[in-house]
Amino acid sequence: MRTIVPVLLLSSLVVSGCSTRANPFNWFGGDGDGAAAVAVPVERDNPLIPERAGLFSGIDEVYVYPGFPVDTVTGVAVERVPGGIIVRATGRAAVQGVYDVRLIPANEDELPVEGVMTYTLEAVRSQSKVAGAPATRDVIVARKVSDQTLAGTRTIRVEGLQNAQTARR
Repeated sequence: MRTIVPVLLLSSLVVSGCSTRANPFNWFGGDGDGAAAVAVPVERDNPLIPERAGLFSGIDEVYVYPGFPVDTVTGVAVERVPGGIIVRATGRAAVQGVYDVRLIPANEDELPVEGVMTYTLEAVRSQSKVAGAPATRDVIVARKVSDQTLAGTRTIRVEGLQNAQTARR
Protein backbone atom coordinates (compact mmCIF):
# COMPACT_ATOMS: atom_id res chain seq x y z
CA MET A 1 0.00 0.00 0.00
CA ARG A 2 2.85 2.37 0.76
CA THR A 3 4.28 2.06 -2.74
CA ILE A 4 0.99 2.21 -4.64
CA VAL A 5 0.13 5.82 -3.72
CA PRO A 6 3.50 7.32 -4.71
CA VAL A 7 3.52 5.30 -7.95
CA LEU A 8 0.03 6.54 -8.84
CA LEU A 9 0.95 10.15 -8.06
CA LEU A 10 4.13 9.95 -10.09
CA SER A 11 2.43 8.30 -13.07
CA SER A 12 -0.40 10.88 -13.08
CA LEU A 13 2.18 13.64 -12.99
CA VAL A 14 4.04 12.14 -15.95
CA VAL A 15 0.87 11.51 -17.94
CA SER A 16 -0.50 15.01 -17.25
CA GLY A 17 2.15 16.45 -19.56
CA CYS A 18 0.78 14.47 -22.52
CA SER A 19 -1.96 15.63 -24.86
CA THR A 20 -3.56 12.17 -25.11
CA ARG A 21 -6.68 10.58 -23.57
CA ALA A 22 -4.54 9.22 -20.75
CA ASN A 23 -4.14 12.77 -19.45
CA PRO A 24 -6.60 13.25 -16.53
CA PHE A 25 -7.00 16.94 -17.40
CA ASN A 26 -8.46 15.99 -20.79
CA TRP A 27 -11.08 13.58 -19.37
CA PHE A 28 -13.80 16.17 -18.72
CA GLY A 29 -13.34 18.49 -21.69
CA GLY A 30 -10.65 20.68 -20.23
CA ASP A 31 -9.28 21.43 -23.71
CA GLY A 32 -12.33 23.26 -25.05
CA ASP A 33 -12.73 25.50 -28.04
CA GLY A 34 -14.12 28.39 -26.03
CA ALA A 35 -12.20 31.32 -27.48
CA ALA A 36 -10.52 31.59 -30.83
CA ALA A 37 -6.85 32.56 -30.83
CA VAL A 38 -6.20 36.01 -32.20
CA ALA A 39 -2.99 36.57 -34.16
CA VAL A 40 -1.21 39.68 -32.98
CA PRO A 41 1.27 41.16 -35.44
CA VAL A 42 4.79 41.40 -34.02
CA GLU A 43 6.43 44.78 -34.38
CA ARG A 44 9.99 44.33 -35.64
CA ASP A 45 11.17 47.92 -35.34
CA ASN A 46 11.14 48.26 -31.58
CA PRO A 47 13.75 50.87 -30.61
CA LEU A 48 14.23 49.27 -27.19
CA ILE A 49 15.39 45.93 -28.61
CA PRO A 50 18.83 46.00 -30.25
CA GLU A 51 19.20 44.63 -33.76
CA ARG A 52 21.77 42.05 -32.67
CA ALA A 53 21.98 40.62 -29.20
CA GLY A 54 23.95 37.75 -27.82
CA LEU A 55 27.38 36.30 -27.59
CA PHE A 56 28.32 36.67 -31.25
CA SER A 57 26.80 40.07 -31.93
CA GLY A 58 28.81 42.21 -34.26
CA ILE A 59 31.07 39.36 -35.31
CA ASP A 60 30.86 40.29 -38.99
CA GLU A 61 31.81 43.91 -38.40
CA VAL A 62 35.35 44.87 -39.40
CA TYR A 63 37.51 46.08 -36.52
CA VAL A 64 40.33 48.46 -37.36
CA TYR A 65 43.12 48.32 -34.78
CA PRO A 66 44.05 51.93 -33.83
CA GLY A 67 47.60 51.09 -32.67
CA PHE A 68 50.83 52.90 -33.44
CA PRO A 69 54.36 51.49 -33.41
CA VAL A 70 56.05 51.54 -29.99
CA ASP A 71 59.07 53.84 -29.75
CA THR A 72 61.84 51.27 -29.19
CA VAL A 73 62.06 47.49 -29.01
CA THR A 74 64.24 46.49 -26.07
CA GLY A 75 64.22 42.71 -26.44
CA VAL A 76 62.89 39.69 -28.31
CA ALA A 77 62.76 36.13 -26.98
CA VAL A 78 61.60 32.94 -28.68
CA GLU A 79 60.35 30.10 -26.49
CA ARG A 80 59.54 26.64 -27.80
CA VAL A 81 56.08 25.25 -26.88
CA PRO A 82 54.19 22.19 -28.16
CA GLY A 83 52.89 22.97 -31.64
CA GLY A 84 55.00 26.07 -32.28
CA ILE A 85 56.78 28.93 -30.55
CA ILE A 86 55.94 31.95 -28.44
CA VAL A 87 57.50 35.22 -29.55
CA ARG A 88 57.85 37.56 -26.56
CA ALA A 89 58.77 41.16 -27.26
CA THR A 90 59.51 43.97 -24.80
CA GLY A 91 59.51 47.61 -25.73
CA ARG A 92 59.49 51.11 -24.37
CA ALA A 93 56.82 53.63 -25.36
CA ALA A 94 57.50 57.35 -25.75
CA VAL A 95 54.80 58.29 -23.20
CA GLN A 96 52.99 56.65 -20.30
CA GLY A 97 49.57 55.08 -20.63
CA VAL A 98 49.82 52.88 -23.71
CA TYR A 99 47.59 49.80 -23.73
CA ASP A 100 46.35 46.97 -25.96
CA VAL A 101 49.87 46.04 -27.08
CA ARG A 102 50.11 43.65 -30.04
CA LEU A 103 52.60 42.05 -32.39
CA ILE A 104 51.21 42.79 -35.84
CA PRO A 105 52.55 40.72 -38.80
CA ALA A 106 54.24 42.77 -41.50
CA ASN A 107 52.32 40.96 -44.25
CA GLU A 108 48.71 39.77 -44.19
CA ASP A 109 49.32 36.06 -44.68
CA GLU A 110 52.09 35.99 -42.03
CA LEU A 111 54.57 34.23 -44.29
CA PRO A 112 58.35 34.66 -43.98
CA VAL A 113 60.17 36.70 -46.60
CA GLU A 114 63.56 35.14 -47.38
CA GLY A 115 63.45 33.23 -44.09
CA VAL A 116 62.62 36.30 -41.95
CA MET A 117 59.23 36.67 -40.28
CA THR A 118 58.64 40.32 -39.41
CA TYR A 119 56.32 41.78 -36.78
CA THR A 120 55.63 45.35 -35.69
CA LEU A 121 55.27 46.08 -31.97
CA GLU A 122 52.21 48.33 -31.74
CA ALA A 123 50.12 49.82 -28.93
CA VAL A 124 47.17 52.14 -28.55
CA ARG A 125 48.10 55.51 -27.10
CA SER A 126 46.15 57.19 -24.35
CA GLN A 127 45.59 60.93 -24.16
CA SER A 128 48.52 61.28 -21.75
CA LYS A 129 51.54 63.31 -22.88
CA VAL A 130 53.58 62.55 -19.74
CA ALA A 131 56.89 60.85 -20.50
CA GLY A 132 57.56 59.61 -16.95
CA ALA A 133 60.23 57.21 -15.80
CA PRO A 134 61.42 54.55 -18.28
CA ALA A 135 60.12 51.71 -16.10
CA THR A 136 56.57 53.11 -16.31
CA ARG A 137 56.68 53.07 -20.12
CA ASP A 138 57.81 49.45 -20.58
CA VAL A 139 55.45 47.05 -22.35
CA ILE A 140 55.58 43.28 -22.87
CA VAL A 141 53.59 41.27 -25.39
CA ALA A 142 53.64 37.68 -26.62
CA ARG A 143 52.25 35.88 -29.64
CA LYS A 144 51.99 32.16 -30.37
CA VAL A 145 53.08 31.10 -33.83
CA SER A 146 52.24 27.59 -35.05
CA ASP A 147 54.67 25.17 -36.66
CA GLN A 148 52.79 25.45 -39.97
CA THR A 149 53.28 29.21 -40.02
CA LEU A 150 56.96 28.82 -39.10
CA ALA A 151 57.76 26.64 -42.12
CA GLY A 152 60.84 28.14 -43.77
CA THR A 153 61.48 30.70 -41.02
CA ARG A 154 65.00 31.12 -39.65
CA THR A 155 64.75 34.57 -38.03
CA ILE A 156 62.03 36.47 -36.16
CA ARG A 157 62.28 40.27 -36.49
CA VAL A 158 60.31 42.71 -34.31
CA GLU A 159 60.30 46.36 -35.40
CA GLY A 160 59.57 49.50 -33.44
CA LEU A 161 59.52 53.13 -34.45
CA GLN A 162 63.26 53.72 -33.93
CA ASN A 163 64.84 50.25 -34.04
CA ALA A 164 64.35 46.52 -34.61
CA GLN A 165 65.46 43.38 -32.74
CA THR A 166 65.88 39.89 -34.14
CA ALA A 167 65.93 36.40 -32.67
CA ARG A 168 66.97 33.13 -34.28
CA ARG A 169 64.85 30.03 -33.96
